[in-house]
Amino acid sequence: MPEVTRGMALAPLIAAALERQELAARDEDVLLVCQKIVSKSEGRFVDFNAIEVSPRARELAARCGKDARLVEIILQESTEVVRCAPQVLIVRHRLGLVMANAGVDQSNVPDSESRALLLPEDPDGSARSSLNYSGRRPRW
Repeated sequence: MPEVTRGMALAPLIAAALERQELAARDEDVLLVCQKIVSKSEGRFVDFNAIEVSPRARELAARCGKDARLVEIILQESTEVVRCAPQVLIVRHRLGLVMANAGVDQSNVPDSESRALLLPEDPDGSARSSLNYSGRRPRW
């Protein structure tokens, strides 16, 4: 797979990758796609320089030892802080999932010192639009 960037249609990329590996998807196959390439294709990046840090984020950052800007992003994606301990921030994401850092990710992200990647805004919608990129279910 190439580096996925904003606006790239994933279904054709996946189909091409399968073809290069001499694989073919069949009816009833299930393909799993990591959230990171979906988020990248949707442009779900947040620039740390655009973040205004709240007092709550500063307080939690001091307790867990994380960058206050990162904690602010995590709080903006969350509805509840479940646990805060050194290097650990467990939250309930706005989608209802309980996870570390609200799924906010900096690994394998270009310019990761200054930005982070969020989960897709609407994962179910992302899945539907990937299947219907040409208006019909792809035949790989």
